[in-house]
Amino acid sequence: MQETVKKSVEFLTVDSDRDGQRLDNFLLTYLKNLPRSRLYRLLRTGQVRVNKGRIKPNYRLKKGDIIRIPPVSLTVKDTPLVISPSLEKLLNDSILFEDGNLLVIDKPSGLAVHGGSGLSLGLIESIRQMRPECAHLELVHRLDRDTSGCLLIAKKRKVLLECHSALREKNTKKVYYAVVVGKWKKGIKSIKAPLKKRILKSGERLVTSTPDGKPSETSFELLKSNNNLSLIKAMPITGRTHQIRVHSKLAGYPILGDTKYGDFNFNSEMSRQGFKGLFLHAKSFNIKIQDKYFKFESHLPSSWDQILSIIEI
Repeated sequence: MQETVKKSVEFLTVDSDRDGQRLDNFLLTYLKNLPRSRLYRLLRTGQVRVNKGRIKPNYRLKKGDIIRIPPVSLTVKDTPLVISPSLEKLLNDSILFEDGNLLVIDKPSGLAVHGGSGLSLGLIESIRQMRPECAHLELVHRLDRDTSGCLLIAKKRKVLLECHSALREKNTKKVYYAVVVGKWKKGIKSIKAPLKKRILKSGERLVTSTPDGKPSETSFELLKSNNNLSLIKAMPITGRTHQIRVHSKLAGYPILGDTKYGDFNFNSEMSRQGFKGLFLHAKSFNIKIQDKYFKFESHLPSSWDQILSIIEI
């Protein structure tokens, strides 16, 4: 069910956390249920004003600016989804680090970082309900639904921008652990293969290696193996969608339990033995922000214990 809510004129004062943000980006967040076309019409016709003057969408806000937001009608859900007690407990138990700037979660496998189609809550929507006092909670990066491990959430816009800058400037190091199918060759230390993402009609993302794809590189290290399985360390140099999963497959060793790029017959056999889910875990995340170095690390999921016990050195 949905309902239309009429908002009266508002005057907002820009705080330090919004200093430097584009006006249109701020409004897209503040009026999140307003169609983009309607929002830009309000800007174009001068109904949105800053310090009493007409303003362009790309104006960079300054601390102390006063934004006039005209009366608008918004369509909102009259029964918003509420986090369940069990999910709230799971996420609280999964917090690896928290201060005034960052919150780091050991994301459980199977939980999407964003909810889908209003039918389910994702991790970030759940965290926002758990921390209503934090007005600017945003994901620093993403993990696939079935990937577990370290996930960073910024509590302030400036911290988010600093984290994104660190990612762009390679002031980060991500380490993943994965169980792959086959006996990994020690000589495979790196895979460089351009990757291209396609969005299918269903909304599903599919990544392939094509010459016109984006440059992509992953470093690999063998930790232990037997004839059928290997435990590897994967360190992405670039950050493309599904990068580790596709590069592992290109190396000849798909990740166990990967339903999109994996060995489907082997996955089915292992599933019958009780080994279910994607065996890919974001083990650690190093980042330099505000001239400080942070290292966040998580334990491998307990669901990996049995599979690791059968992989011999």
